[in-house]
Amino acid sequence: AVDSNSSRNPITVIFFLTFVFVSLAITVWAARRSASSTSAYYTAGGEIKGFQNGLAIAGDYTSAGTFLGVTAMVYVSGYDGLIYMIGFLIGMPMVMLLIAEPLRNLGRYTFADVVSYRLAERPVRTVAGISTLVIVIVYLISQLVGAGKLIELLFGLPYVSALLIIGGLMTLYVGFGGMLATTWVQIIKAVLLMAGTLIIAFLVMAKFGFSFEALFRKAITVHPVHKAIMAPGSLVSNPVSALSLGLALILGTAGLPHILMRFFTVKDARQARISIFVATGFMAVFYALMFLLGFGAIAVVSGDARFIDEAGKVIGGNNMMVLHLASSLGGPALVGFSAAVAFATILAVVSGVTLAGASAVSHDLYARVVRRGKASEKEEVLVSKIAVVGISIVAILLSLVFENQNITFIIGLVFAIAASANFPILFLSITWGGLTTRGAVAGAGVGLLASLSMVVLSPAIWTQILHLKGAAPVPYDNPALFSVPLAFVVAWLVSVLDGSASGAAERAAFPSQFVRSQTGFHIETVAGRN
Repeated sequence: AVDSNSSRNPITVIFFLTFVFVSLAITVWAARRSASSTSAYYTAGGEIKGFQNGLAIAGDYTSAGTFLGVTAMVYVSGYDGLIYMIGFLIGMPMVMLLIAEPLRNLGRYTFADVVSYRLAERPVRTVAGISTLVIVIVYLISQLVGAGKLIELLFGLPYVSALLIIGGLMTLYVGFGGMLATTWVQIIKAVLLMAGTLIIAFLVMAKFGFSFEALFRKAITVHPVHKAIMAPGSLVSNPVSALSLGLALILGTAGLPHILMRFFTVKDARQARISIFVATGFMAVFYALMFLLGFGAIAVVSGDARFIDEAGKVIGGNNMMVLHLASSLGGPALVGFSAAVAFATILAVVSGVTLAGASAVSHDLYARVVRRGKASEKEEVLVSKIAVVGISIVAILLSLVFENQNITFIIGLVFAIAASANFPILFLSITWGGLTTRGAVAGAGVGLLASLSMVVLSPAIWTQILHLKGAAPVPYDNPALFSVPLAFVVAWLVSVLDGSASGAAERAAFPSQFVRSQTGFHIETVAGRN
């Protein structure tokens, strides 16, 4: 083990405890302001400024899968790690161009609010709530795996104990502070993450005389495959896999429920646009630095016996490569700060994701489907807090199964599910007047089932997780290239064939929903539609 990466590093402990103390203080402050109001709890009352919200979106988006997983992906696969960074980055402007303003002008709380605003409420909310829960839980697995490994490496605690610690903290943040606490934790985390990344990147370049040529030459020399790391093919070996992964990363952004909720925290469409510009600029710089850190890890950490265990593997797994790079370049102080940043990243992201899942349970499934809109605000917030505990327990249990998976790969699966189950219906509900309730439910349901089943039958799960004999029934790890078009086709076909009176009324009502003005889209809800 490495002293600077162990519980004997007091700097790490100080950074950790400082962040936990500050974030808990924010939670107490936010809990007093959120009270029992659903608007305050879910959307911070719409009082977040565009610049603040942009940082919070960037914080939600640049998760542990980015800081830890993408660096590990570049460390192992070299050039191919770019596909994740480019896909993540392109997805955000797409959200701005297609859905940011219409979403904000709806003035609602959740993804299901959007897709059900002009369709029959209960069936659409049911399928949207279920898909949101699935996405949230799988996303939480990626974050909890990273958190568990991080705490296990730094403090020598068992993996299970580490999961319980992170699960307990995220339950406190979301259960008591709601969106306001989650937003400010995200803002602090985004600033810390950028600072830590810039420091490590600067030290990497300083080590090689600020010469990119020297850095890449050294990386090629020490990597086992040498020049092959500068060419595509090591991570995605065929065009189908590349297209499927790219499609998932680009379209999945617009289907992530915790990202969509962020557009309801600002007061108007202008602030929503500012949020996207700030978030995109932040992420463009951040992802470029991630590529640099990945090659820096190859050049600096590869072959260093301090970071290799007796079995010849990287201590803590490849997901801990950023911390080993920080340890090599800056010693205990930098690794302590980097570890605290990674921990803050995980806590902030799981808080936002868990809130989205709890909102789906309390607002969509309980208040609107089960109670048919008759639940009080206090009752709805209470159910949300109970849901936080339940979601945390399920995510922790599943994180035990996925302990050794690369967390960026798991996030890729999250984006595939979001792109298949949520994006087609969200896009069609805003842009196509022919969508009916039956088409929306069928498309979302087929997209969700197709993506989940193909993931389970893929080599990543069938072979690596379940250890079943024989070739995996589905040869591709990412299903988006097949499941996304299938969801669109099913939603279109069922809507076109829908001859019901309700379907005709829904098609007839669409032209009056959208009025383009000088300030952008304005959405008028037809009275009685929901």
